[in-house]
Amino acid sequence: MNTPLSWIKAYVPDLECTAQEYADAMTLTGTKVEGYTKLDDGLEKIVVGKIEKVEKHPDADKLVVCQVTIDQDGTSVQIVTGASNVYEGALVPVVLDGGRVACDHSGKRVAGGVKIKKGKLRGVESFGMMCSIFELGSDTDMYPDAAEDGIYIFNDNPEYGKAKPGDDVPSLLGLRDVNFEYEITSNRVDCFSVVGIAREAAATFRKEFKPPVVTPTGNDEKASDYISVEVKDPDLCPRYIARVVKNIKIAPSPEWMQRRLAACGIRPINNIVDITNYVMEEYAQPMHAFDLDTIEDKKIIVRRAKEGEKFQTLDGQERTMDSDILMICDGKKPVGIAGIMGGENSKITDNVKTMLFESACFDGTNIRLSGKRLGMRTDAQTKFEKGLDPENAMEAIDRACQLIEELGAGEVVGGCVDVYNIKREPVTITYDADRINRLLGTDISEDDMVSYFEMACLEVDKNKKTVTVPTWRQDVLRLADLAEEVARFYGYDNIPTTLPQGEATAGGLSYKLRIESIARTAAEYLGFCEASTYSFESPKVFDRLRIAEDDPVRQTVVISNPLGEDYSIMRTLTLGGMLTSLSTNYNRRNKNVRLYEMANIYVPKSLPVTELPNEYMQMTFGMYGGCDFYDLKGIMESVVDKCGIRKHLEYVSDAGRNYFHPGRQADIIYDGKTIGFLGEVHPEVMENYGIKEKTYVGVLDMRFIVEYSDFSTKFKGLPKYPAVTRDISLIMDKSVQAGSIEAIIHEKAGKLMEQCELFDIYEGDRIGPDKKSLAYSIRFRAADRTLEDKDVNTIMDKIIEALKDKGIALRS
Repeated sequence: MNTPLSWIKAYVPDLECTAQEYADAMTLTGTKVEGYTKLDDGLEKIVVGKIEKVEKHPDADKLVVCQVTIDQDGTSVQIVTGASNVYEGALVPVVLDGGRVACDHSGKRVAGGVKIKKGKLRGVESFGMMCSIFELGSDTDMYPDAAEDGIYIFNDNPEYGKAKPGDDVPSLLGLRDVNFEYEITSNRVDCFSVVGIAREAAATFRKEFKPPVVTPTGNDEKASDYISVEVKDPDLCPRYIARVVKNIKIAPSPEWMQRRLAACGIRPINNIVDITNYVMEEYAQPMHAFDLDTIEDKKIIVRRAKEGEKFQTLDGQERTMDSDILMICDGKKPVGIAGIMGGENSKITDNVKTMLFESACFDGTNIRLSGKRLGMRTDAQTKFEKGLDPENAMEAIDRACQLIEELGAGEVVGGCVDVYNIKREPVTITYDADRINRLLGTDISEDDMVSYFEMACLEVDKNKKTVTVPTWRQDVLRLADLAEEVARFYGYDNIPTTLPQGEATAGGLSYKLRIESIARTAAEYLGFCEASTYSFESPKVFDRLRIAEDDPVRQTVVISNPLGEDYSIMRTLTLGGMLTSLSTNYNRRNKNVRLYEMANIYVPKSLPVTELPNEYMQMTFGMYGGCDFYDLKGIMESVVDKCGIRKHLEYVSDAGRNYFHPGRQADIIYDGKTIGFLGEVHPEVMENYGIKEKTYVGVLDMRFIVEYSDFSTKFKGLPKYPAVTRDISLIMDKSVQAGSIEAIIHEKAGKLMEQCELFDIYEGDRIGPDKKSLAYSIRFRAADRTLEDKDVNTIMDKIIEALKDKGIALRS
């Protein structure tokens, strides 16, 4: 949002301050000024001169010598120029000796300006320089009457008919001004207009605000005789106003309007276009003009587009609509995309006779989404996106019609067609001075607060203690918003520093986060470093991991706008990222690497995806160098133990995971659920990742770790009675797992068993090639008595019988 200070002063005439004072004060009251530009920066000693005489240079074919009058006293100076458009009687900008221009001859702006000195050109003295519009720091877009290659001639513009020698050129051209750039928050829609900024400036500097006076316009006819309006989707268009102007006269807009538009960065075109742009800047209300003769059936219909409907916009491009885009149509065809751009089939041309003016309010969210789908971005769209005030639409269109009459651009037809389906009412808020003071930490009187409210154009009823908020202040909805109004006009820098009141509460981590923190600490204590990988992966990762085609992990969430194919899906396994990190370390010749990662996987609830996927936290371990399968098994058991998993873990070796070595993998089972898995990475997978050393990876599903963790402890006194120990040596097939034997021992031994420890493993010729021997030490103890042999023997008999049923015999 840019505004020239001169335009602000038009509505706050008593405003007197420097550019820096204005910027500082406005920023402190909430209208942040990002910066400002002095339009006359680098322009010094530049006056209007009248060329009295033009003679050829005696020693140069392309130079002329001019005698130029530079004041009302008839003072004349000699200036040598190469401009081809000078003539006797022309009024031109003249930089006097010692003066400055903003740009050099190439049009490049120079900080501080370019100093002009008297000198000689081919032996003839020159006491200044005549300027082009480019040397004055502007261009032909902002000054259409200026020559593309030559001196600026004031005679070419009737607006400067009263210019005379000696007049200050920057003032004459409207360059004695400052252009301010603002950063407006999206909830202050009113401040996207010059009127809104001027209202804020008046309140900030305690000056009177004088808004534009909009007078009634229109002849004795009725607009409803020319046009009718039907809004089929009032939720997307709460208000639509149409007015008619006939006998259109296209001409340049006046100089004052051109200068104000130019200062806002808008190129002047003609009176009709400039009026719509002017009112859009003044009121933040975009408008559109249609050639009424192109509107079939003399009817405007506001409706949703038909799916796949084609429409050619003003920029000449044909666009394909969908049913969520709001269209402006006549009786037979679309003529504009609501709030974004008009159509080629109804545009204003130089031959227009009767014009239809549109001032409407559209749903901001719909406009934003429509523009995004169409790949369009217009000035009108950026304003409609903010959510405009429907009450502002009428004043804006009346202001436009007023300017049309004042500038003689046409004859305004009386009345309007106003379809106002969803009326916006002012908001009434009860204020409490004591509560506002407690909220701000201030001691401001109620009378001062009321004065601040009135400065902000809020209506106050002191008897009822209420504030009525106008519809254009969409940001004031509750007491806290009133407190903000008080704070910004009282002055944030005037609010004293105070300590907060109330009781402080200590924060903390949730139980889930505490368990995850314990797991991290345990892993780092065991020599692991934390890794962090992308949640995005390539679909090719499943082939690299040898995942079966029908495996559920291949069902992924596909990203609609990926950075590339390598980041096009959300991961359902963490192994790809871990192996990539291990591969990077291996290729950089890092030895004995130990990594862990705490990260989510994303499992879709259904395909195609219609809702957010399930996110499950996984703790992944990866290691190579100086380790084996059992090292990783012990590490994961230690982490699980630290997380409060106290019961016995079971392992299933035939897990069938293709990315692991067939005989060196296991699922971790706890209370019947698979809470994790581990294994040696399959040689093909290692080759796919470029790792040439045995690598081990394990995963813990933190959902179940959190679910089963239990840190409750019970006191148990020192044993009073002695323990009884029995050693047992067993022979079995090599395929029998030690875990299954221990499970039988635990089950049959009951509560009297205190410890079961494997202390010997033997394989050799003495027991056969397919056999192995495991020896256990089992300790028994009773809390209330000394155990006798018969007690222990009974238990041992049960254990041996149970083992025999599984084909496991005592070793003799």
